[in-house]
This record gives sequence, structure tokens and C-alpha cells, in this order.
Amino acid sequence: MTAVYEINTWPWLAGLSRSEGRPVTLGDVPTAAWDALAGFDAVWLMGVWQRSPAGLAIALHNEGLLKSFHEALPDLNPADVVGSPYCVRGYEVDDHLGGPAGLATARAELRRRGVKLILDYVPNHVAPDHPATTENPEWFITGTADDLAADPAGWFAAGDHVIARGRDPYFPPWPDVAQLNAFNPVLREATTETLLAIAAQSDGVRCDMAMLVFNDIFARTWGHRAGPPPPDEFWPSIIDEVRAVHPEFLFVAEAYWDTEWTLQQQGFDLCYDKRLYDRLAHEDAHAVRLHLTAGADFQQRLIRFTENHDEPRAATALPGARGRAAAVAIVTLPGATLWHDGQFEGRRVRLPVFLGRYPGEAVDDDLRAFYERLLSTNVKTGDWQLIDNHDMLAWAWQSGETRHLIVINFSGADAWTRVRLPWSSPGKRWRLTDLLDGQVYDRDGDELATEGLYVELPAWGAHVLEVTA
Repeated sequence: MTAVYEINTWPWLAGLSRSEGRPVTLGDVPTAAWDALAGFDAVWLMGVWQRSPAGLAIALHNEGLLKSFHEALPDLNPADVVGSPYCVRGYEVDDHLGGPAGLATARAELRRRGVKLILDYVPNHVAPDHPATTENPEWFITGTADDLAADPAGWFAAGDHVIARGRDPYFPPWPDVAQLNAFNPVLREATTETLLAIAAQSDGVRCDMAMLVFNDIFARTWGHRAGPPPPDEFWPSIIDEVRAVHPEFLFVAEAYWDTEWTLQQQGFDLCYDKRLYDRLAHEDAHAVRLHLTAGADFQQRLIRFTENHDEPRAATALPGARGRAAAVAIVTLPGATLWHDGQFEGRRVRLPVFLGRYPGEAVDDDLRAFYERLLSTNVKTGDWQLIDNHDMLAWAWQSGETRHLIVINFSGADAWTRVRLPWSSPGKRWRLTDLLDGQVYDRDGDELATEGLYVELPAWGAHVLEVTA
């Protein structure tokens, strides 16, 4: 798995509906729209499940959310607020998006183009009006009438029961979700059944905040209310049971708090590399280089990004040349890459996930051309090696006689350096072709062996060099 493309399904279909002049669902997406996704390894259709009317009502009374809605869509109308895709009332495809039949058609169209389909799963919580809140109260963290009276922001009533609102250990409760009890064996069985149902409709799943259900984190968050921690962790047996039926099913974890390695050991194929994102967005080349000294096995199972629906748009958080340098890095490093719909066109408005329509924004044609060149480089062949260089970021790929060298000046000033090639070069002439701009450089192998390759780059400049003897 190399490249995953995230689509915010509801506003994507709304945009297609406007351009086509008719309602478009997953079952009748224009052929050209599917063709545009060919070349990615997988498409993550974010937000296909049934959204919660109760969660929507809560959102419409939240002043902070309403302010963010109007900032994103100055011409906001009531129909634009469709509810959160992470406040799931049921793991069935929303009828507005085309229902299960529409999703099946979408999967077939993607598969026809060699593209896998990834969907969401939220292990920590469900909507407050999910049927299980009254039918299966044992799935949840429950309290008493006294808890509700003392802390109505942390609890709500569901039938005859009082249920905790979902949260993580560091922030106040989310007002629109009900907290599942990750220690409950019946809930774990239900999770397996739900993931098996998702696996029957897709090729992979992105698990929201997957580390929240670790035994130690969950116990720290909920204490005695969760009951005693079980002897086994949440994920390993669940993943094993799903893979027993669907051996190739892909598990992707949204991961924070340095839990990536543990999630990989528990069975996840890919984990978010949020640390790299933070370093690319806010730190310097030294911090990035230190991050890349981790073991190759670990790095191969990370998914790198400079944008997704939880982060600001890259065009604002990583503007201009810095953003391009960061993009060169994630494309040429081990592991997978995650791209976000609208990123290549330079969209700047981060759309709240509650909204079902994108604002109109001008396309940055120059940026789109850059991404087209970058994604065509395809350098990740063979073995990867980080090159020790204190002036710039540098690494190489080699498979037999196929060699690529990547050098990035990840700084705001012009710089030059000598880069030692990780392969033997004496006695030959070498041709270095930059796959980003087509420039060709011929160099003497003896000089490369003794002094290294001389590289001079402007601020945030980069070379992606194909190296041939």
C-alpha cells in the first residue's frame, strides 16, 4: 500500500451533483470522477455511515461549532449542516449517499481501476441515539442519577440508564457521543461483528483514535467505572478474527501519543505518522532527520501526510515552498502516503466534518502541476537508506541498478552541501536526472567517491534524482 486518497464523501457528492446538474450518489458517480482516482492504491470514503439526528441537534445548539460553520461557509444554509460522520447511529450506508447498493457500485468501480476501498470505524463511542444505548446498555460506561445530576456535561439519560459521554483522557467529554466500554467482552464481540460486516463491503478500515481502547489508556480514562482490565488487549483478537474471514483486509490506525509501534504489534498494517507531520509543519531539518532514524520495519508501516480532515489545509499550514518540500519528503520516504481531496488543487478552507458542502475556491494550477509531477516520480523501489548529512535532508533508494537520490533543503535559506552516495561510484560517469524538473547533471564517479555530490538548493528546494551509470 503506497498511496491513499481521502474523500469527504458527502461534500464530494454534493460537488458532483452541482457540476452534473442532478443528484449524484455513490451508485451513479460519473465515470470521469472514478477515472480521476485511478493510480491511487486505495480511496478512503470518509463518512458513509448513518449520521445521528440527535448529534445533529446538539451541534446546532453549539455556538462554537456554529461559528466554525459560518467561517467555512459564509453562505451557510440549514441543509449544509448534515451531522458528524464520527457520531455514528448505525454502520449502514446513509441513504442520502446511496445506501448499501450505492457503496457496492462504488467499490466495483474502484476495483475495476485497481483501487481498494477503505471505510471508517469508531471503536470508542457511538451516537447518543444508537439503538444499543437502550437495547445493550452493558456495552457502555454507565453511571447513576447522581452522576447525571452532578455532571450533566459528562452524562446523559438513555431509557432507564445513565451513560457517559465519550471522551479521551486529556479533554472534556464530547457532547454528542456515548462512551463504549472497551473492557466489556460483549462489546468486544459486537465490535468483531461490526468489523466483519464492514469487511464484507470494503477492503480496509481506518480506525478512529485506535489507541483509546488500549487497556492502560482506557483504565486511566475511566478508572473503576470500566471494571477490571481484561487479560487481553482490545485489538489483537478482533483483528485476528476479521482476518480469519478476510485475510487481505487492511487495518489503518489513527494514532497519537507515541502509540504507533504498539498498534503495529497489535495487528495494524498502517499507523498515522503524526509526529512527522508536526515536525514538517513546525520544526526543522534536524528534528525531521532524528525522526527518520527509526527502524525500517517500523517506518514501512507508517502512513505519512501533510493534510487530512483533522488538520488545517496544507495550503495554509504549510504554505508555498515549505509545503512542497514536505510533500517531496512524504512521497519519497518509506511507508504509505495519505492525500486529502482538494489538497492538490490548493484548497485553503478546512471544512468542519459536520458540513455537506465545500465552498467555492479557485484552483491553484501551478500547485496541481507540481503534485502531478511529484506523484509520477515513483522512486520507492528496493532498499531505503537515510544519508548522514547535517546541512540538508538526504536519503536514497536502490534496487539492483535502479537508484534514486533525494535531497531536500528543509530550511528558509539557500544552502549547499556535499552528499555522500550510499553506493560505490569510482571509475564511472554518472547521470543524475531530476524527476521534478527534468534537469540532467553528469558527474565524475571519482569525485563523487572522494568528495561527494555537490548540491546547492534554494530555500525549501529539492532534488528527486534518478541516478544511472
